Amino acid sequence: MKVFYTPAHLRHDPKVGIELSQVMPAFEHIGRAEAIRAVLEGDARFEFKPPAEWGTQPIEAVHDAALVRFLSTAWAEYQHVCGPTADVMPDVFYRPALRRGMPERSEPESINGRLGWYCFETTTPLTKGTYEAALSAVDTALSATRAVLDGDRAAYGLCRPPGHHATTGLYGGYCFFNNAAIAANHVASTTGSKVTVLDVDYHHGNGTQEIFYGRDDVQYVSLHGDPARAYPYIIGYADETGTGRGAGCNINIPLAARTDDDHYVDALERACESILAFGPAMIIVSLGLDTFVTDPISDLSLTADGFQRCGAVVAAMGLPTVALQEGGYDVGALGDNVRRWLIGLGAWNPWP
Repeated sequence: MKVFYTPAHLRHDPKVGIELSQVMPAFEHIGRAEAIRAVLEGDARFEFKPPAEWGTQPIEAVHDAALVRFLSTAWAEYQHVCGPTADVMPDVFYRPALRRGMPERSEPESINGRLGWYCFETTTPLTKGTYEAALSAVDTALSATRAVLDGDRAAYGLCRPPGHHATTGLYGGYCFFNNAAIAANHVASTTGSKVTVLDVDYHHGNGTQEIFYGRDDVQYVSLHGDPARAYPYIIGYADETGTGRGAGCNINIPLAARTDDDHYVDALERACESILAFGPAMIIVSLGLDTFVTDPISDLSLTADGFQRCGAVVAAMGLPTVALQEGGYDVGALGDNVRRWLIGLGAWNPWP
């Protein structure tokens, strides 16, 4: 199986974030992707490939051009205006209620104001190389997708930073550009085929849902921790099923705490029935492994054996599949968990 990877992700090197009312070491850090790379490089079944450069056009087909422009300059502007700092985070977040009953305002002039205009939470600092790393993650996703469009039965994109929390116009949740959504939109818009984004990260992919909520050419199916207790808290409920032409094309499956392998696989099999009924030409998997039993910021109970079973369930659909890396924060186990999931996926096209 081809693995697309670039060391450009190392340019996004956050040190801290604000989580649970505390300044903490960043959970999403360079060691995550490097741990995955090391494990997959040690398995001859995986063939590493560098991604091609795709530019910003596929990104701006999904994201507001203003967000792309902001991310390309924000860190450097902050250094110039506010003084040197490694990790840049908002002080104030724009909320429409701040101007209730007043005329709407456009993007703020101050860099501090614009940080809170484009970012929706406190865990996602900008660093000196964030923009370049985010571009490289999109390149990785699109190159893996291209390999499958060109005939590979499956491919893996080791995307970092991850993407599924980034909305049309906002970044957050460790995500800047929505890698899976950009890949799915590229397939749907260039081939005319239907695509499913299957999100198995512990955290609901609020950005992917928002991007495709009114569309009927891209189905979004997500298994995740119930937002009644799990980030992002205000989206990801089962009654969010799409709108307009997209009615019925959004499927959320919230899961109880400590969901184990058997119950998760049962839920995934039901999700796959809905995917087959939709009839996509390709599956794009937002591959989060933070459903692992010892993940430090999640509360499900999957094991490495369970991940391999999950990959095999997806493989059993017999559809071309692209897996793109999202979360997973037990770094010591992450590489092998990814490997096991991909070995399961390889069951539909067994390696020699």
